[in-house]
Amino acid sequence: MTRHILVVEDERALSEAICMMLVAQGYRVTPCYNGLSAIEGFKKLNPDLILLDLQIPEPNGIEVCREIRQTSGVPIVMVTAKSESDDVIAGLNAGADDYVSKPFNQSELLARIAARLRDKPEGAPATGVLTIGPLTLDVEGHEVRRGSERLSLTPLEFNLLMTLAQHPAKVFSREDLLEKVWGYHYKADTRLVNVHVQRLRSKIEDDPEDPKIVTTIRGVGYRAGNPSNDQA
Repeated sequence: MTRHILVVEDERALSEAICMMLVAQGYRVTPCYNGLSAIEGFKKLNPDLILLDLQIPEPNGIEVCREIRQTSGVPIVMVTAKSESDDVIAGLNAGADDYVSKPFNQSELLARIAARLRDKPEGAPATGVLTIGPLTLDVEGHEVRRGSERLSLTPLEFNLLMTLAQHPAKVFSREDLLEKVWGYHYKADTRLVNVHVQRLRSKIEDDPEDPKIVTTIRGVGYRAGNPSNDQA
């Protein structure tokens, strides 16, 4: 099945170059040039992934990301300028799964898109049921429940939780999680992990400020259970 990518970029020349590159890789693409057309395109076309520039007009990319996250877990890779570190955090907090900085390397962008389009992280079980604290994870159905309540997680949040649940005695460094969940095999921005752990906790913990399901091990990283006093 051909994957469909919504390319949201207001610089026409750059948008055309990105679309040509993606088509050459076998993707189907639809360009959008502002926030309103991006939201409309998302609703009408149900794309498999959204490549979203933060600096688009009417409304900006962060507002578009928030709007989409109200109803969908579709993978979102945001595009931002290198100097705008505050925008990176704002975009991740709005629900973006990953980001690339302008000017970006073509192979890097393609690798991040491919990683976000994978259904499961490397080494994940194809089927089965996992438990982590009071939660039950249906691996094949990509579903998380607390008792009879179904929790709404994005695919990336589900994969992050599943990775931890598979190895409840293991402490994962942020670099470990970047490799296993995001598919990075080189040095990358650990803020991706910190922000997504916080977002995951907001959905699964009784008290995100005192987490019991996904906890921090001081100076190392994260694990399933065994809370410490150093929360990130």
